[in-house]
Amino acid sequence: MTEQISPALARRMALAAQGFGKARPPTAGTRQFRDTARRLGVIQIDSVNVVSRTHYLPAFSRLGAYPREMLEAEAWGKKPSLFEYWGHEASLMPIETQPLVRWRMERARDGHGIWTGLNRFGRERRDYIDGVLAEIERRGPVTGADFATGPRGKPGWWEWSDGKRALEWLFWAGLITTKTRRGFERVYDLTERVIPSAIQNLPTPSEADAQRDLIRIAAGAMGVATAADLRDYFRLPVEGFKDRVAELVEEGILTPVSVPGWRNTAYVAPDARRPRKIEGAALLSPFDNLIWFRDRTERLFDVRIRLEIYTPAHKRAHGYYVLPFLEDESITARVDLKADRQAGVLLVQAAWREPLATPETASRLAGELVRMAGWLGLQRVEVKPRGALAEDLLAALPG
Repeated sequence: MTEQISPALARRMALAAQGFGKARPPTAGTRQFRDTARRLGVIQIDSVNVVSRTHYLPAFSRLGAYPREMLEAEAWGKKPSLFEYWGHEASLMPIETQPLVRWRMERARDGHGIWTGLNRFGRERRDYIDGVLAEIERRGPVTGADFATGPRGKPGWWEWSDGKRALEWLFWAGLITTKTRRGFERVYDLTERVIPSAIQNLPTPSEADAQRDLIRIAAGAMGVATAADLRDYFRLPVEGFKDRVAELVEEGILTPVSVPGWRNTAYVAPDARRPRKIEGAALLSPFDNLIWFRDRTERLFDVRIRLEIYTPAHKRAHGYYVLPFLEDESITARVDLKADRQAGVLLVQAAWREPLATPETASRLAGELVRMAGWLGLQRVEVKPRGALAEDLLAALPG
């Protein structure tokens, strides 16, 4: 018989798998950061910097005020433990998992799983792309500005220069990768000059084996997950996915379970933690692994989270860059934040109470906001009088 897991236990398992429920270290060091990155398996990258670029935030949510330069050293330093590629979206991943995405690089070279316009460019301008690759080999690290032969300055594929298209195609194909970043701009170099030889020399698994390993990593990072959850974590293709899951079940790596209220079968790894209680508080990036798949978020927490960055201002329900607040085992609030760096202020533009808010929500949220402000190098937190929690939050802040 299929085991039944209660929704409450499923939620605790998901939180524990994501690294919540543990005491934060007094001082987060390299080991704790690397452990967090390996636990998550993938960290989404995004350019929006209204509070902090999202790739810095998952470690803050789990470890507290770790040194931001630590991520930069681990991702783009002399001995990186992370590398950039397409994981969930544009992502950082533990460098030892690089062989597990080589199938995606090979597919990209053949025009599969890559943006339509970029695929067309790859077919029609391969001689030009090869010339760009040869120039990088000769010159060393480059940026998109080094190959600016077309219109620039506006977002969107149609405004990319041919040089930018070539670099993106080469990145998808795995022939070049990110050596470092200047601000948010990628600095590219040949993959063999960035990825350590010990990783490059690892054997390339078959596509099926690599996808099974990625599903296994996803299952470990989610605790309990449906097939759709597992597929979304690394954005795996539909083709063959059910077969990969069935193979992992047959091997005993995944165990099917049912969760009341979930329409579909869920899966757990045999060593998944099943805590009796989760305690702690954390502000979550809207791109955090715990909540990035909105259907799963609603199943786990019974809250509807939507990214409103691209919603016209007058139609936004909660704000431009809204961070949910995790309080123990529930999402109890959300805040629309902005870092006013010139004024040294973390600005709460709106604060909203969720149905499961507690009498302690405002004070615990205030503590996390003060912690975040200090981490960002800001002097104070300021609250605007918008949202059902704003007044209580203002009263809970020190001073």
